[in-house]
Amino acid sequence: MNRSFLFLAPGFEEIEALTVVDVMRRAGMDVKTVSIIPDLMVTGAHGVTVKADALFSETHFDNIEWIIVPGGLPGSSNLAEYAPLCTLLKEHAANGGRIAAICAAPAFVLGSLGLLDGRECTGYPGTQASVEKAIWRDAPVIALDTLVTGNGPASAMRFALAIVANSMGENIAQQIGSGMLFYPKSMNFYF
Repeated sequence: MNRSFLFLAPGFEEIEALTVVDVMRRAGMDVKTVSIIPDLMVTGAHGVTVKADALFSETHFDNIEWIIVPGGLPGSSNLAEYAPLCTLLKEHAANGGRIAAICAAPAFVLGSLGLLDGRECTGYPGTQASVEKAIWRDAPVIALDTLVTGNGPASAMRFALAIVANSMGENIAQQIGSGMLFYPKSMNFYF
């Protein structure tokens, strides 16, 4: 069975990380939170401490469905500076793997690795200068075959549902969204 991994670094954006995990698990997807520090307890940008499912150093990354990087500051910068994650992202992308990033993470993490070059994306307003080779769109969420990007905390639900729709189909994403009283105008996810 394929497994998805959402990476936590000190200063991660809590809404973006926890909304994604919650929505994916509601859909029955196997998603694990992984701490990049040598402690399962990771504190977010707004002082919320969560217990990760696993440590990066102790996790075997095989049969990956999604690699998900939440935003937040300094969380995105901390993720971008963690060489083992950068290597994993580059290898996963080179093999056509699915990657999702939101807020500052598209620019600071994926952009710094060249993973957005020539691709449509969105992210937190003002970070587009870091991804000059990308095709930037001012949109809440952009979902492509192997890449989903979101612009920030307010778009976390759409972002999470776009991941579900990409993996399990639009009908499942609509069912999950409806169960949470979330009714987007379109499940197109290109806004």
